[in-house]
Amino acid sequence: MIVGIVLAAGLSRRMGEPKAFLRAGNGTFLDHVVHALGAACDRVIVVTGADDQPAARDIREAATRLGASVAINPDRGSPQLRSLQAGLAAVPPETRAVIACPVDIPDVSPTLALQLARVFDESGAPVVLPSHGGKHGHPVLFARSVFAELARTDLPEGARTVVHAHLGELREVPVDALAADVDTPGDYRRWREAACPSG
Repeated sequence: MIVGIVLAAGLSRRMGEPKAFLRAGNGTFLDHVVHALGAACDRVIVVTGADDQPAARDIREAATRLGASVAINPDRGSPQLRSLQAGLAAVPPETRAVIACPVDIPDVSPTLALQLARVFDESGAPVVLPSHGGKHGHPVLFARSVFAELARTDLPEGARTVVHAHLGELREVPVDALAADVDTPGDYRRWREAACPSG
């Protein structure tokens, strides 16, 4: 079993509104990321904040409507690693790997998720991720063999610490461009202009 984990517990301080509900074509960022990971995963888990956090309940309800499960990161304002850890704690015991992606990367595609899963099935690599121009991007597949490492509290660069620890073993999926994250209103405006140049 491969499980998708959508990281959607951030407070969106720089954006000023929940990034999960930003519009992307006929859907939202959340719709797009859940759909993309769902193409390659047997189950998708959306990690949200607790109900006292802005929009957390709305995100949970939207995730449920999309057929995803929900995990809660109760630590308001915590690093993204904490959300990944909350998602990992919710995966079934038969999970062989997870494909993790922040909700603010709307250009993640079903094709890329499927490629990550295929390379993992062929290689058994501990980490599989997209690459372009010597750089890595999202989403990232982590095999069960590194779950314990990801659960540690002493990871100075979060999940990147685990990626760097396995540089000699990881597998890359070459892509034409890395999907950009959308953090600010300016990012969103530029993303919309690039996605819909005539609009």
